[in-house]
Amino acid sequence: MTTETRRTVRAYHEARFRGDVPAAAAQIGEKFSFRSPFIASESPTGHLDGIDGMLSIVTGVEMISELYSDTEATLVYDVRTASPVGTQRTAEHFRLADGRITSILLIFDATPWQAVMAAAGPV
Repeated sequence: MTTETRRTVRAYHEARFRGDVPAAAAQIGEKFSFRSPFIASESPTGHLDGIDGMLSIVTGVEMISELYSDTEATLVYDVRTASPVGTQRTAEHFRLADGRITSILLIFDATPWQAVMAAAGPV
């Protein structure tokens, strides 16, 4: 079962950082919630809206740690960006049921991003 959790979470993670929204969404269950310092969503694809903008400044992702159980996973990784933020240390906690992701909690220090978002202006 832990192998299935790893396969699902890695498929989601890799698809998201490729910008492949359909492939990332395919790993998500019907009931789903997403929380981050900036957004909350109950939609399997809503949290991926605007992924192209984010990926346009990502220059690399370096995995630090992966922890898996039958129904949970935690990834810790650095996102390197071509922005004043530079490298963002990130943790992501997943819950799964029936081989699909049911919730994601994305954790990072949002403070450096506030200035970047203010400079970008209203969306």
